[in-house]
Amino acid sequence: MKSRRTESRERPLERAALVGLVTRAARRADPDTILDELEGLARADGAEVVLRAVQDRPSPDPATLIGQGKADTLALACAETGADLVIFDNELTPAQGRNLEKVFGRRVIDRTELILDIFAKRARTREGRLQVELAQLQYRLPRLAGSSDALSRLGGGIGTRGPGETKLETDRRRIRDRIASLKREIADVGRRRSYLRDRRRRGDVPTVALVGYTNAGKTTLFNALTGAQAVASHALFVTLDPLVRRLKLGDAGQILLSDTVGFIDRLPHQLVAAFRATLEEVAAADLLIHVVDAASPDRDRHLTAVRNVLADVGAAAVPTIEAWNKIDLVDADERARLETSPHGEVLISARRRDGLDALARAIAAHLSMDTARVRFDLNLRRDADRKTVAELYKMARVVAHVADGDRVAIDADVPRRLLGRFPRAKVPA
Repeated sequence: MKSRRTESRERPLERAALVGLVTRAARRADPDTILDELEGLARADGAEVVLRAVQDRPSPDPATLIGQGKADTLALACAETGADLVIFDNELTPAQGRNLEKVFGRRVIDRTELILDIFAKRARTREGRLQVELAQLQYRLPRLAGSSDALSRLGGGIGTRGPGETKLETDRRRIRDRIASLKREIADVGRRRSYLRDRRRRGDVPTVALVGYTNAGKTTLFNALTGAQAVASHALFVTLDPLVRRLKLGDAGQILLSDTVGFIDRLPHQLVAAFRATLEEVAAADLLIHVVDAASPDRDRHLTAVRNVLADVGAAAVPTIEAWNKIDLVDADERARLETSPHGEVLISARRRDGLDALARAIAAHLSMDTARVRFDLNLRRDADRKTVAELYKMARVVAHVADGDRVAIDADVPRRLLGRFPRAKVPA
């Protein structure tokens, strides 16, 4: 008997047609670039793209988004290419989704549902699964009318994972009950996270969070800095559950470095709401490292998208260092321009480990800006004084260490938030 894993490997890829609508009021970027990102999402969810189409209209058609004529033409193209499903880059209303499925004669999903499906596929922890299920149910609740067959279909393709497999969503009442239950469980998760954050603060170890557009290289940088072996891939949304590791920054002491879920343009608001307990870790950090794909032709849009999400979760005011990654893929002229930029970006290549020392110095400088130069006169025969020496080298920057037998005098730059841990500190004369 073949294993499920073998069967999954042999299952043919779904064939997808991609459709985007460009209107004068919502022209964000080059249409081909937008469909490139949608194609990356489709491939991340296990689809083979066989058709791409862009419709330019003054405004969306209320019934079919792209207009009846364009929909009929695409239906013929889908039949010729053997597409199994059609993925729209624009969010569809429930009525538009039903109308388009009738025209195409095959499944139709939008960008939001595709992203939710990727999250359902990648979620590994109980917390991640709860958050994704909540987002899916909140998305599907207003789309119940006329969709009972879609909600009960089982397993096998893009847009059908997660709560659609459980058959719990057969009517609005049961979905609302499940949503309420999920919100209570996620609230418990939020309380536990808040407790852990408070405990970390009592430990006086600063927290630094990596944020950035999906596939900017956050996990590669996380691995390079910490020596961890978290999965890094060119696929989108590989990291869903936050990873936290301790990192020693030379004389600047230790930090807690966390890798977080990647952001994306038009990140579904259901996901932002469902992952709020996780994203609060970003808002509570002492410092953010915004990892930017310097080689991306669309990096300005990526920068704006990340800043918008940070504002949504209350993290806009957190001090931030911009680490421009993949600098080895940038041409010489552009690199020279970035090196003279007045905005203070740190240029790195996480894959080649270039610029990591400069990034570590930038982190240390930001975290030790609010410090006090203090002196300690200690006796190494005392256990408490030996412990103080160890803590100074761990949490502060020692600038002078003079020993005279068992006596030692130390001058150190101590972060002001840690001064309470060193009651014997003296301000040098």
